[in-house]
Amino acid sequence: MSEPSGVDGLAGVLWDMDGTLVDSEKLWDVALYEAAEWLGGTLSEEQRLTLVGSNMDATSAYLLQVTGHEPTPERIAEAGVWIRDRTARLFDDQLPWRPGAREALTAVRAEGLPSALVTSTERSLTELALNTIGREFFDVTVCGDEVGGLNKPHPEPYLRAARLLGVDPARCVAVEDSPPGAESASAAGCVVLVVPHDVRVEPGERRVFRDSLVGLDAAGLRAIHRAV
Repeated sequence: MSEPSGVDGLAGVLWDMDGTLVDSEKLWDVALYEAAEWLGGTLSEEQRLTLVGSNMDATSAYLLQVTGHEPTPERIAEAGVWIRDRTARLFDDQLPWRPGAREALTAVRAEGLPSALVTSTERSLTELALNTIGREFFDVTVCGDEVGGLNKPHPEPYLRAARLLGVDPARCVAVEDSPPGAESASAAGCVVLVVPHDVRVEPGERRVFRDSLVGLDAAGLRAIHRAV
């Protein structure tokens, strides 16, 4: 089969960060379990897994609820500051890569495919993570505090990334590991390559599943986009 034309082929790759490119969810675990203790309660593993892919305000509100506090705007802001400070100290070191992620980024960049980082993590923490990941892999980055509160699973993060790249989201493959992220990318019209990590992601329209990013390159992404 011939390669797709420039009109209907793959035009961009949109990468989630936490749990997809780097194994930073384990660092979030530390911060969130400690935040629950700071609030005078505990966070179960089951409760923690419901927060995978959530933004900071939603996470803070949930922690307040499960530790017996009313999630007022003031308390949400205060909890958010505590979590940001703790996570920043954890992110200020080398983050562990997910298998095959660095090689996949390198292969896609070598092909010249436009790429975006699309994360629920806020800009300040994302910048720390990019010290490990490498800014050179991305043409644009979209962070959780840059979408006007329309965070994953809303489609806006992926729609914004496509707008910034100047491409049609339907001509993009989004790479995700979580239910909110996969839902966001699907709703934006992207083909979604799901590489589950901490939580199960249900099958759905325009979703393709892979066990890891090992061996993934631009040709593989084009094949995934063409097949859906």
